[in-house]
Amino acid sequence: MLIPQQKELNSISLLAEVSRTVTNENDISKVLRIVLFIMSEHLDMLRGMITILNRETGEITTNESFGLTEEEMERGRYRIGEGIIGQVVKTGKPFIVPNIGDEPLFLDRTRSRQKTKKENLCFICIPIRSGAEIIGTLSADRQLEPSLLKESGKRMKAEDERMDLLQHYVDLLSIIASMISQAVRLKQIAHEATAGIAVVEHKPQQEKKAGFMLGSKDAGEESIAESERPANIIGNSKPMLSLFRMIDKISKTNATTLVLGESGVGKELVASAIHFKSRREGNPFIKFNCAALPESIVESELFGHEKGSFTGASATRKGRFELAHTGTIFLDEVGELSLPIQAKLLRIIQEKEFERVGGSKTIKVDVRVIAATNRNLETLIREGLFREDLFYRLNIFPITVPPLRERKTDILLLADYFVEKYNVTNQKGIRRISTTAIDMLMRYHWPGNVRELENCIERAVILSEDNVIHGYHLPPSLQTAESSGTPYTGSMMQKLDTIEKEMIIEALKRTKGNMSRAAAQLGLSDRIMGLRVKKFDIDYRIFRP
Repeated sequence: MLIPQQKELNSISLLAEVSRTVTNENDISKVLRIVLFIMSEHLDMLRGMITILNRETGEITTNESFGLTEEEMERGRYRIGEGIIGQVVKTGKPFIVPNIGDEPLFLDRTRSRQKTKKENLCFICIPIRSGAEIIGTLSADRQLEPSLLKESGKRMKAEDERMDLLQHYVDLLSIIASMISQAVRLKQIAHEATAGIAVVEHKPQQEKKAGFMLGSKDAGEESIAESERPANIIGNSKPMLSLFRMIDKISKTNATTLVLGESGVGKELVASAIHFKSRREGNPFIKFNCAALPESIVESELFGHEKGSFTGASATRKGRFELAHTGTIFLDEVGELSLPIQAKLLRIIQEKEFERVGGSKTIKVDVRVIAATNRNLETLIREGLFREDLFYRLNIFPITVPPLRERKTDILLLADYFVEKYNVTNQKGIRRISTTAIDMLMRYHWPGNVRELENCIERAVILSEDNVIHGYHLPPSLQTAESSGTPYTGSMMQKLDTIEKEMIIEALKRTKGNMSRAAAQLGLSDRIMGLRVKKFDIDYRIFRP
């Protein structure tokens, strides 16, 4: 029986995976299938079903399942009030069946359990709600270990523990049901629309926008309309939602914008989002890093040059501002520009005109300027390194991108995105991130922000050999004594112990706490296994069902 700490750990891991699936996957059917698969892995679920109520016909049909064939799914049809599923839709209350062989309401309409040993096979059915309305059910069945205790008092205690475990599953499934309710509602609307039923109170596109916002919660201040959310930025934390609202407001104007933030937070993505949400979206978006080139070349790159204006200028060349005409130019690391270049930039912003290097003809341009810097421009002004008048022209609409340490709830969303990205790039098949690795990712302070996280995940994807990212695949900077939970300070010893501990935990998870089987999988003797478990203070009992 799981102890409370392990229940909590398993629950967090399960709900985190479900949340990431609902957040990152746009295909609604795929969302529901993956959620059922995740439940099967974490809860040892034999079968799982999602049923949906047709409000016009009153029929409840099996829409997605795990462990059922297509024929069995087709047979899974109920009326309101019929069987356990029908009762749950009718009453809106969860239904627990500790032993399906003893429950007359259990119809097994799918006939999927005819060859299954029904003793100690439990069944849990949870209502799926949309507001106050019941729109379907989420159900699962699982084989529980029978109590082998003969003494009456101990047997009663075991039964109490069994019911506590079942209630724990009810609580978990209830949370999952609420997380997938928006997807189920969309499926319901799609089915009714296919049947020619007009459902005037729901607009599918609006439902999708409201429900599949990266990890959206209840409708309210925690959520924003999909139209306000940039397509190229991942995040659902409060700081990011505020950022998205600011981007939406800025993009509707032609105002010069200054994007502030630490290195690696994604300032270029913000600039891109502003441009592609603006009226200039069909026009050029030109990017230029002010620190990437020597000062002698920066002026020519920005403003262009005439033929023969300097050695090597064999032809007239347009600069970045000319190329950005009618569109947007993004000047990254603007704080690195020299004072003479700053003066010319100020003129362009104010007058919308400039001359090429070596030229006398004044060129007019219609360009929106978005600048970015990770430096404190006010400090540079005091040091005489940045023009105060340019600062005020750039600072008309400042926008600050939060560092990753202030938006930690987005770390797993970003990690999953990068896993998928580098799965494709490296032709890998990473399926999940281990609990230990998740813990390390969440505890780390991320001085390099999103760029550092992306590099960590790319490295881990390449190193993984079992389609799982483990803690020992992450860089040494994440494997500190604090984040790994080991008492060793020596980096070599610490890393070896981290790897060994995680391998033991993973083996115990696979064998459901069976020490002998876990030892055999790891190639250890029972004695050595016992010593290692004692060394790392691992309680093998918490992995038992």
